[in-house]
Amino acid sequence: MDIKKEQWGVSGNGKEISRYTLTNSKGAFIRLSDVGAGIVSAAVPDRDGKIADVVLGYQNPADYFSDGPCAGKCPGRYANRIAKGRFVLDGKEYNLPINNACNHLHGGPDGFQNQVWESRVTGDAVEFMYFSADGEAGYPGNLKVVAHYEWTEENEIKLTFRAVTDASTILNLTNHTYFNLNGEGNGGILGHILKLNASLYLPTDDTLIPLGSTEPVAGTPMDFLEPKVIGQDIKEDFPALKYGKGYDNCFMIDDYSEGQLQNAAQLYSEESGRVLDVITTQPAVQVYTGNWLEGSPKGKCGRSYHDYEGVAIECQHCPDSPNEPDFPSTVLRPGEEFRQAIIFSFSVKE
Repeated sequence: MDIKKEQWGVSGNGKEISRYTLTNSKGAFIRLSDVGAGIVSAAVPDRDGKIADVVLGYQNPADYFSDGPCAGKCPGRYANRIAKGRFVLDGKEYNLPINNACNHLHGGPDGFQNQVWESRVTGDAVEFMYFSADGEAGYPGNLKVVAHYEWTEENEIKLTFRAVTDASTILNLTNHTYFNLNGEGNGGILGHILKLNASLYLPTDDTLIPLGSTEPVAGTPMDFLEPKVIGQDIKEDFPALKYGKGYDNCFMIDDYSEGQLQNAAQLYSEESGRVLDVITTQPAVQVYTGNWLEGSPKGKCGRSYHDYEGVAIECQHCPDSPNEPDFPSTVLRPGEEFRQAIIFSFSVKE
């Protein structure tokens, strides 16, 4: 594996931004940035062997700070939403910044995605580390998070999160990359075919906070148990789709077992032949069809992206879990290690 590090820019507070390019022997590569420990490129072959970048991202590294789409990055401390920015842990109430309607989203405006992480090459991998101090964005506990990325000869991005804390806290980590298997800047993803290993989803209120129960996808536009064109039902008169202007919903992964890798999703483009399999140890996956990409910073393609030009498949724990005792716990305590994995595996269909 060839790994190259370069200085890519400087943050607003003077921190150097590094970019890493990991290239395998077949010439396929990924690029990573220490802004939010993000994936900024993934260049993989189509059915004819033509390599193209299938990840949405920006020309200017400074545009990765505080971008609405959270393109490619790892948000935190809590990915997704917490209702009204409040939760109770061990009898104490904590208040977090409100930055999405009346709710807290992705750790708030100064979340992990908007920080320059420390980074290093270790063997055939790149690691990013972020230290989140006790009280940062209202969260308890000094927290150390490591995001470990590998790029394989089989065109797999292997991402492992590890974290420890010195006081009880909550933690939910994911990666928020947008994929377009025809190549970034080459039109929309509503014609992509999606399959989800998920029989249940989480209904929400109109601010996208779960109502506390799961519902079967069967008989609804949320059903992707069999491969389905993403745009087939996206305009249906259905609450979940109306609230988010498309899919922005959490699905529960079937046969979840803590610590075990399980298939979450498969994305396929008939046009390019590219396939993306998403595998994870996490219990849920948020599917977001890029419903609000319009007005984003200028992309690598030379223009701003339009709505529905990328789809994010975010393996994670459930939104608002700290306020829903029936959801899988997101509490991390001293002496425990948070450890979760996400694999993005690229291949082709002839």
